[in-house]
Amino acid sequence: MEIQGKVALVLGASKGIGRAAGLALAKAGAKVALTYFDWPEESKAMQDEFAALGVDHLTHKVDLRDPEQVGELLEAVQERYGRLHILINNIERGGMPVVHGPYTPEQWDLEMDTTLKAKWWVFHKAMPLLKRSGEGVAINISSIAGMVGRSGPAGLVFNDAYAAANRAISSFTETWAREAAPLVRVNELMLGFFETRHAEKTRGWGLLSDEQKKAIHDHTLLKRNGRLSDVVKAIFFLINATFMTGSVIRLDGGYLLGGSEPPPMPKGII
Repeated sequence: MEIQGKVALVLGASKGIGRAAGLALAKAGAKVALTYFDWPEESKAMQDEFAALGVDHLTHKVDLRDPEQVGELLEAVQERYGRLHILINNIERGGMPVVHGPYTPEQWDLEMDTTLKAKWWVFHKAMPLLKRSGEGVAINISSIAGMVGRSGPAGLVFNDAYAAANRAISSFTETWAREAAPLVRVNELMLGFFETRHAEKTRGWGLLSDEQKKAIHDHTLLKRNGRLSDVVKAIFFLINATFMTGSVIRLDGGYLLGGSEPPPMPKGII
């Protein structure tokens, strides 16, 4: 897909992955709609940054847990641009590390509402506009928490609700790919530990000891956390992978494969 002139909606654009994706798409020539809600300082900085770029963009404050507000968001996109080609379905809570304290019903509900339900509301409100473009693409951002749950070093970061919500996102990806075909492609980018998600530059990472952080790195084949540039490259790949839909790309530096090395083969019996 030629990104120049296309319309992209990027959720959670105040900071981190959403902001990096929005900036990259704008610099590639896309018209971008960007959502924000909390994080007032980061949201203001994001708005200033895009204004300084001088690109065609729309910023919209919205609580993505509220289907009425989600509807208003898509109405604003339709009124401004009339169509939508790219949806970066990025909103999530981020996985409250268990070291933050006891897990409460409020945390559970917030995890499900932001990580899972908000994605559902946005996709279904956006699907008519995506179909109208004739070549729409939706990318669900998820986490390897859905695969590893509370096991291994990741169990210090991924709580039960976050893991369950992310397991369900893959079900959404497959269902939506069927519902939206052939006019819209739906794929999933499953992330491991990244500098603004679960790792450095997050509040939870600072609560882990050096030994616990090392355990996560040691479990990762590439021995580091991911960078924003890694995510952006994968997003652009999925936008341009025109024969891919209903697929999951795991971008985790080999975390899921780490933790144990293949042993030497024993002597066989002939």
